[in-house]
Amino acid sequence: MKIITISDSHGQHHDLKLPSGDMLIHAGDVTSSGTKTQVLDFLQWYGALNYKYKIFIAGNHDFYFEQAGPEEIKQLIPDDVIYLNDSGVVINGLHIWGSPVQPWFYDWAFNKQRGAAIRQHWELIPMDTDILITHGPAHSVLDLTQGNELAGCFDLLEVIKEVKPKVHVSGHIHEGYGQINLFGVKFINASVLDENYILVNKPICFKIA
Repeated sequence: MKIITISDSHGQHHDLKLPSGDMLIHAGDVTSSGTKTQVLDFLQWYGALNYKYKIFIAGNHDFYFEQAGPEEIKQLIPDDVIYLNDSGVVINGLHIWGSPVQPWFYDWAFNKQRGAAIRQHWELIPMDTDILITHGPAHSVLDLTQGNELAGCFDLLEVIKEVKPKVHVSGHIHEGYGQINLFGVKFINASVLDENYILVNKPICFKIA
């Protein structure tokens, strides 16, 4: 299966050039300021894309997904789109789990304090997870900011070491774009915008059995 990964499009999705594949994963920040209007525009675009499977999570800019009730959100999601929020799905035997939370970052959406508050979300990740999608990266993995800060989550890294998914897809730290293999896990920061919110990064693709 060929999987395409993107993240942090911040409302610039109409300008994306996407390669063909079987599955598309968006790792959050689908909008610039998280209004319902922006969400609807993204969902209409995402639902019309020609992929067999389309999965996304929210990010810290996507306030609507934090503030609206589950039933309201469910009514907006197109039938052929999968939205994950501390939840999972199995596709062709692949166990996929997604979560929008990240360590506290100003006053954005889905912020959790480091330590016990955020770890309770990571402890929900099943041990049989093959593809893990979180908006924020793990600590010291594709998380270096332009201010030379490692902004990823310590607790997430520890849980990833325990679960050992085949792939971890994230975004959030735009300047961390890229991919790296560490302790048997393929890590991808799929941010398509750079730190100046300019669309310069290409979608990152990988294949998985």
